[in-house]
Amino acid sequence: MMKKGLLESCVDSVESALEAAGGGADRLELCAGLVIGGITPTPAVYEEIRKYSDIPINVLIRPRFGDFCYTDHEVEVIASDIRTFKSLGANGAVIGALCPDGSLDQRAMEKFMSAADGMSVTLHRAFDMCRDPFTVLEQSKRLGINTILTSGQEDSCSAGKELIRLLVEQAGDEIDILVGGGVSAEVIRELCPYTKATSFHMSGKVNLESTMRYRKQNVHMGIPGLSEYEIYRTSADKIRSAKNVLTELAG
Repeated sequence: MMKKGLLESCVDSVESALEAAGGGADRLELCAGLVIGGITPTPAVYEEIRKYSDIPINVLIRPRFGDFCYTDHEVEVIASDIRTFKSLGANGAVIGALCPDGSLDQRAMEKFMSAADGMSVTLHRAFDMCRDPFTVLEQSKRLGINTILTSGQEDSCSAGKELIRLLVEQAGDEIDILVGGGVSAEVIRELCPYTKATSFHMSGKVNLESTMRYRKQNVHMGIPGLSEYEIYRTSADKIRSAKNVLTELAG
């Protein structure tokens, strides 16, 4: 029997979180800086969402942009952030660490799992950067990880659908394969029956025009090519469309 469908929305603001909840998302992955792949959010954002919604929240714990090969100091920061969000009542932690050779950093992951004791744990898309996904899947089972977020080691889940199908088969009922990377209602309609995956992860974002009227065009605050005058925000309509398809296909 196919598992019941689960739709997780990745959000980096209170506004996006409430849009996702209003659109029928089952769970949030809360982060900051979604435009750079997501980093650890502040506790204040988590607490502000909690004032308006009781939707389950898994928190991305990632101290910086870039690779997943962490220093000893970064490992301690990640473990501390996990404990912080656990104390606030977060449903889960979204974590991951790799060794320079592309294998899973078992020592770091054991420390993270200890800090997360009692929380649901997702291995984030560090999984998509690892050398051997099938070995890491088995290691994840032994660590007690609940979920693996993956695009099938490709830029999009549509391109990675062959690997996703194999991962779902190998995961069985021991670990949930959460499909991310370019997910939409249309992609769910294609991939759910093909891969047998029933859990999907999407931002459902739209570009909104900044409310700033005065604009300093020759000064840039961040990554070249990114406009300070565009806001990326989750759309309740996009989440609702995806949830409707997933409910149709997976119940």
